[in-house]
Amino acid sequence: MPNVSPNVEKALDTLSDVRRGKLDLGWMKSNPEGWGVKATPRDERGLGLEDINRVGRYGDVPDEGSIFGSMAPRGSEIPEDMPSLGCYDINDKSLVWAENAAHLYDEAVARQWSSARDIPWGELQPQRDDLEKAMCQVCTNLAEIEFVAGDMPAKWLHRINHDFHEVKLFLASQIFDEARHMEVFRKRALANGGGLLRSSPDSEQLLRVILEAPNFTTGSALMHILGEGFVLTLFRNGEMFALTPVEKKIFRLCMQDEARHVAYGTMHLKYFLEKHPERESEIHDILRRGEEATFSLNQTQDTVEARAILAGGGLEYIEEGFKKLGYLFKKQIHEYLYRLKMAGIDRTNKLAIPVELPI
Repeated sequence: MPNVSPNVEKALDTLSDVRRGKLDLGWMKSNPEGWGVKATPRDERGLGLEDINRVGRYGDVPDEGSIFGSMAPRGSEIPEDMPSLGCYDINDKSLVWAENAAHLYDEAVARQWSSARDIPWGELQPQRDDLEKAMCQVCTNLAEIEFVAGDMPAKWLHRINHDFHEVKLFLASQIFDEARHMEVFRKRALANGGGLLRSSPDSEQLLRVILEAPNFTTGSALMHILGEGFVLTLFRNGEMFALTPVEKKIFRLCMQDEARHVAYGTMHLKYFLEKHPERESEIHDILRRGEEATFSLNQTQDTVEARAILAGGGLEYIEEGFKKLGYLFKKQIHEYLYRLKMAGIDRTNKLAIPVELPI
């Protein structure tokens, strides 16, 4: 046998002992308090994350994560010689928690969809150049901004203590959602004789604010409540922009995903502020910066002209389209402020942007 490291040699010795019948079986006596539970599905949806949290002590989420900072699943027995990895350093539950995280993860798993199979691509129809170019520009913008909504949780995911696995699982589902969103808007831009058009320098300003947020909660408030909240309202009014059943289905499916992300962000901010009311000013400050960036992004010529052409039904009806965008913006602001109030913060008199567009 070639030279092996001490770790490999130790593993070979253990294997040799077991094969010779020299058993330990101490693991069979471990975690007696956690033994004897039986998780059962609540209904026809199957055995969900919420269901296994209702049995024994496995649903008890500590306010402070395990000091070991290990990969040990919550509720398992942790040996005294467990090493601390040092990378799972977000150990305060209030910094990531939301009471709806397990429910949202169960929903995300149950409602996964495929941009290849679930979009009726065969129903695409040739469009006038102005309408097709407007749709391709909107899809270019959305492909650009959707992916950062996956980058942001990915930046923090590996630092969150495993004791808060509900949050980690939900954020993992969001990363996959956002990958699918970027994919589907890219596909739509390329599937009907058009193509990707102009990227937005202003997008980089907003996305950078999100990615460079100093902590997870401020990044979440910016992305989940402000950024994705505005996009959610856009998708809910997708009929205004859809040219064919293809766009209608895309907006509808993306909308159900965005709704989960916004719901998590709203409830996380609520939980955070209940535990840290003294940090409300920090949230106000980051939201002010985000509002300014979001407004700049949504009112660039590339973005607003393309949306107005679609909303109006053609270049010759762009003025009617601008009026519809004014209605949409007012609704975005109203829903944004409502979600913040649900989270326990009022920005009605602190908004850094207009409540209505001068259209």
